[in-house]
Amino acid sequence: MPARIRALALGVTAVAMAAPLLAAPAQATPAPPRSGFETSDRARWTTQPEEQSFLKAVDRGSERVTMSAIGATKQGRPLQLVRIGTHRTANTALLICSQHGDEPSGREACLTTVRDLAYAKDKQTRDFLKRTTVLVIPTANPDGRAADTRGNSDGVDINRDHIALRTAESRAMAAVLRDHRPDLVYDLHEYGATVPYYDKDLLALWPRNLNTDDRVHTEARTLSESYVRPGTEDAGFSTGIYGIWTDPETGEPIEQVAGDGQERILRNTAGAKHSVGLLVETRVDALTDAEKKDPARNNRRRVDSHLAALDGAFTFAEERRGRIEAATTLARLAGFADRGPVYLGGADNDPAEPAEIIQDPPCGYRLTGAQYADIKDELELHGVVSERDGAGAFVSLRQTLRDLVVLLLDERAAYHIAIGRPDTRC
Repeated sequence: MPARIRALALGVTAVAMAAPLLAAPAQATPAPPRSGFETSDRARWTTQPEEQSFLKAVDRGSERVTMSAIGATKQGRPLQLVRIGTHRTANTALLICSQHGDEPSGREACLTTVRDLAYAKDKQTRDFLKRTTVLVIPTANPDGRAADTRGNSDGVDINRDHIALRTAESRAMAAVLRDHRPDLVYDLHEYGATVPYYDKDLLALWPRNLNTDDRVHTEARTLSESYVRPGTEDAGFSTGIYGIWTDPETGEPIEQVAGDGQERILRNTAGAKHSVGLLVETRVDALTDAEKKDPARNNRRRVDSHLAALDGAFTFAEERRGRIEAATTLARLAGFADRGPVYLGGADNDPAEPAEIIQDPPCGYRLTGAQYADIKDELELHGVVSERDGAGAFVSLRQTLRDLVVLLLDERAAYHIAIGRPDTRC
């Protein structure tokens, strides 16, 4: 995978060759489409009608691309999944763009990446797409993007809904995670700086939830610290760890202000579902007087830092392909052994209290008929296997998503969707 896929010369016009006088003129290769962000010279963000036209043009222009509907918002806007790849592959990377509607730069980076992967002509990218399928949800929160709001049209922060699945947006994402089981889940956001403690161009964070398999956790941290951050710094941007204020003189951490292990946030949900998850945030605030005078400069930096980070992520996916596949596969198999504690709190940098650890989980949870009817769809969207049992249902822990079952059904879990009756009769 090339270090800068966006630097490729895409859509080169065919050169007319010498031909008889009456021969038909040579046909020029259509130029790759450009987003509204690009055609405005970065002065404004791509509108939703422009996004639809752009994606349809990419779909028509490249045999590598397949676009499908995965749902619709409350206001009727489409939720879409773009698939880029040339073969059925074991390795899959999922990009989720602009869950928060007032954070548009990740969406622009995703649209650009879809186009560049679709039209790239170099051998490295073509080989990469033979070995890796790239899935993209270009706008995860279309209603919020239209209104320029963090939440969806009901004001719900969908990045706090990946356990309960009450919104159309989070339900669509859950179905994609279930059906495609991506090895990598990459979540693009923006943040407001707190100078001088929290003001890097780009911040990243892996799943901190303690129910993330150690092998998956290692790969996620490697993705951040050995690929995304170094690659972004090589492109000239400053980086840090999301949620941690640092001393401007020493660079040492002084306070954690965000980035905990709660399971309802996508990077942590992804970890609990055995994907290598990463949250990436670019800085919104203007850095220089030039950026303050010219918003296009600010917009360009926000998008370009995301693009640099994505290059690091793709390099990670290529170079550590075997390790990633081994980590995610073994994590998914481990649940069938049904061993080990389940954590209801804590994080990888905050040890769980004894009361937050279930050292000896039950064999499963029993649901009444009414409970099962109420949450059956959510269990299915998560990919949790359940069995009808008389009037109700039994959800065994002996399955791929063992720890997630506890987080969904134990009364002690912070975001449970039902209180199941523990069954210890293994």
